[in-house]
Amino acid sequence: MSTATVIPAGRTRWRRFGAMMGIVTALAAALVLLTGKGVLAVSFSISGMPFTVASPRLHGTGFEQFATLDEMAPDSPNAGDTGGQMILIVSAINEAELYGLCQSINLGGTNLRITAGSDRIPVTARRLVVDSDLITGDAEFNKIDIGQDASTLNKVPGVNGGLGVFGQQADEVTITNLRQNNYATTAATFRLPNLRMEFSDRAC
Repeated sequence: MSTATVIPAGRTRWRRFGAMMGIVTALAAALVLLTGKGVLAVSFSISGMPFTVASPRLHGTGFEQFATLDEMAPDSPNAGDTGGQMILIVSAINEAELYGLCQSINLGGTNLRITAGSDRIPVTARRLVVDSDLITGDAEFNKIDIGQDASTLNKVPGVNGGLGVFGQQADEVTITNLRQNNYATTAATFRLPNLRMEFSDRAC
């Protein structure tokens, strides 16, 4: 299967997939390492406030995906009944291009909205790592390996999961109509041409 192209049609939901893999992660007591030769933080406490990221088209070379267990700061008001822990899907891309980017977070009565790039001038990121509980879009993978042990993933330098955790990786990924519900984003570099940040009634 490592030489095949897999094209899932329609909108793909990962909530159940993430929960299943996250149980294994919790049992292994493993957290994702985002070291990237010292550029990326080893870990940080998530706020527990989700934010939406949308893009008409994402293209990336070097792709990995596996589950992780993220933690909020002690006594976070956003913990609810989670105990301050969330099982999330880690999606990592070594070199990413997003042809139009919209990011928004609901602040209660208004949204902090960020836009950048266009269909001709992409937002670019190197060693992009995103923690999500929902991903939708139309995805195409080139040379994908499914079911690989997450500790052996090697498409994104410095990023892999825990021993015994279900993982997958591909040489190349393209996702159209991408929409993510995210809790954390980390990148070695992130370039946002035509950046605009504002408070708005509109979310992404």
